[in-house]
Amino acid sequence: MLEDVLVAAVTAVSVSAVYLAAAARVVKQYERGVVLRLGRLRGEVREPGFTMVVPVVDRLHKVNMQIVTMPVPAQEGITRDNVTVRVDAVVYFKVVDPASALIKVEDYRFAVSQMAQTSLRSIIGKSELDDLLSNREKLNEGLELMIDSPAVGWGVQVDRVEIKDVSLPEAMKRSMARQAEADRERRARVINADAELQASKKLAEAAQQMADTPAALQLRLLQTVVAVAAEKNSTLVLPFPVELLRFLEKAQQPLPERPEGG
Repeated sequence: MLEDVLVAAVTAVSVSAVYLAAAARVVKQYERGVVLRLGRLRGEVREPGFTMVVPVVDRLHKVNMQIVTMPVPAQEGITRDNVTVRVDAVVYFKVVDPASALIKVEDYRFAVSQMAQTSLRSIIGKSELDDLLSNREKLNEGLELMIDSPAVGWGVQVDRVEIKDVSLPEAMKRSMARQAEADRERRARVINADAELQASKKLAEAAQQMADTPAALQLRLLQTVVAVAAEKNSTLVLPFPVELLRFLEKAQQPLPERPEGG
C-alpha cells in the first residue's frame, strides 16, 4: 500500500513537472505575448515576465516592441521635371498594438517595407529635382504620412522616415557642375565690376582734390618715391606729371611790372 502511494506521488510530481515545463513561458522586457487558444485570440496581452499557457491548447506568439530600422531599397523614377533619379530611404517604426500586428497582417515587416517602396516611388514622381536635393524635410514628412496611414490599421506606428541619398545620372551631374561654375563666375565678375566702380569714384575724388591743390600732387609723387626706394632697387623709374611742369612754368613767369607812380 505504501509503495502504491509513493508511486502515485512520484507520478503526480513527474506529471506536474512535465506540465509546468510545457506551460511555462518567459516574455522578455522588449516583447509582448499574444495567446491564441484553439485558434481564437485571447483578450489579454501577456506582459513581460513569467507567464503560463495551457499546453497543446494555447499558442503564445511573442511580438517585438522595439523600434525597427528598415532600409528602403533604392527606387528609380522620373521626377516631375523629367529627370531620372535613384532614391533610397530608411524607415523607423515600432509595434504599438501586438494583437493587430499579429492578426490583421500576415507579416507586418514585409508590409511596411512594400508600402515604403511604393510611397517612395510616388514621392519621386510628384517632386521636382530641386525639392529632392534641398527640401528633403518636407518630403520626409509627406513620405511618413503616406506610410503611416495604412500602418495604423496594422498596429504599427511610423516614427520617422529619412531620404538617405539621391543618385543622379552623370550627364546631369556635369550639367549642374557647369551651371554652378557659371553662376560663381558671374558673381565674381559682378563683384569685380562693383569694386572697379567704387575705386573709380574714389580716384575721381582724389583727382579733384589734387586739382584744387597742385602741391598735393608733388607730395604724392614724393611718397611714391619713398615707397619705391624702400625696396632697395637699383633702377628707379619715376613718372613726371604734366601738372608739375605747368606748375613750374607758372612759377617761372615774370611778375607783371607795376605802373610808375603806383
